[in-house]
Amino acid sequence: MSHSAEPLPMTARRSGPLTGEAKVPGDKSISHRALILGALAVGETHITGLLEGQDVLDTASAMRAFGARVERLGEGEWRVDGVGTGGFAEPEGVIDCGNSGTGVRLIMGAMATTPITATFTGDASLSRRPMGRVTDPLELFGCAVTAREGKCLPVTIKGAADPVPVRYRTPVASAQIKSAVLLAGLNAPGETVVIESEPTRDHTERMLAGFGASIRTETTDEGHVITLQGRPELKPQPVAVPRDPSSAAFPVAAALIVPGSEIRVPGVSRNPTRDGLYATLLEMGADITFENPREEGGEPVADLLVRHGPLKGVTVPPDRAASMIDEFPILSVIACFAAGATVMQGVHELRVKESDRIDAMAVGLRANGAKVEDSPDSMTVHGQGGLTGGATCATHLDHRIAMSFLVAGLASEQPIRVDDGGPITTSFPDFLPLMRGLGAQID
Repeated sequence: MSHSAEPLPMTARRSGPLTGEAKVPGDKSISHRALILGALAVGETHITGLLEGQDVLDTASAMRAFGARVERLGEGEWRVDGVGTGGFAEPEGVIDCGNSGTGVRLIMGAMATTPITATFTGDASLSRRPMGRVTDPLELFGCAVTAREGKCLPVTIKGAADPVPVRYRTPVASAQIKSAVLLAGLNAPGETVVIESEPTRDHTERMLAGFGASIRTETTDEGHVITLQGRPELKPQPVAVPRDPSSAAFPVAAALIVPGSEIRVPGVSRNPTRDGLYATLLEMGADITFENPREEGGEPVADLLVRHGPLKGVTVPPDRAASMIDEFPILSVIACFAAGATVMQGVHELRVKESDRIDAMAVGLRANGAKVEDSPDSMTVHGQGGLTGGATCATHLDHRIAMSFLVAGLASEQPIRVDDGGPITTSFPDFLPLMRGLGAQID
């Protein structure tokens, strides 16, 4: 079922050329972090371009529960009056993070070194996702964690009264783990160090530096090393949230596979730790031009001009997976319309997202006529230049699965139906009107 508890079936049909401008929402990763760091700063943080999907709204509610004043001023415009590092108050009720793995894991990190107690819950999908990968390193700071069997939600954290700094090597490439540890390190004395075998999205490091924290990154024999000096006084700052490259992937994909299409997507983040999909699409021969490159809110951005054209299958190397982990579902759709095999490697993290995204995409694409092979850490789509369509796909409460299959239906021979499009509102509330405005046939 969807976040609203009532399933919302949707059907996408073969469409004519897509044209126009796709103003996709603000970046979800940056929106979460802007609210959390605004709440940990002393004074007023002004945010523009904030994504107002349910995931981010749940994070805003959580920051209020911890004592920050969070106020919406207008569309995408918000103000956060922070309580300072270590200033979180104990919430009166349970913190409900809905469907957001990013929200719950980052908020756990932000409160774990404050001597308060908080209980976290979420929807049915989030409650199946592993939290031990975050709570295990948080316990090293001195907090106490109680969780359901399998270290799943609901989780109660008793924050550390006398936190200690931590030196932690992440077991998997995960920006959520890294960010949770860094946020916990804000209220620990001394230096907290995170070591990654390969770099993951760096929005937390960029924004911490922008708020005045002393943080440095370097590449050593150990790997990618991030060092944070604890107990800074974070200074409020204006945050301009760029448009989300993960959300942009859906209209971009639709334009690439629907014949005759040409669209423009303005102001999309080109952060190199998030750019893996676009690097892959260019290797496939996609007709994408990056115009007017610039910097907004400390992030590189550009306008995308996207045209339909022939595509070829490629092999995506495993070291690129971290920079496009959320985009593999839509890439698997694009791969169906390419010539030859597209091999996606290093994608084991997709099995513990909102759903097992490898299995969900493989099952749904096969039902619609695609030839797909999958293993625990890879997925191969044998592109045949199109899809038959005609099947109903299970979304498993996963917004990216729902949007991926709806995009597929725009270029398939027969309509493609999803059993529940409701979860789309968690990350891309304007998906339907935006896509219809380009000419997509979705009902």
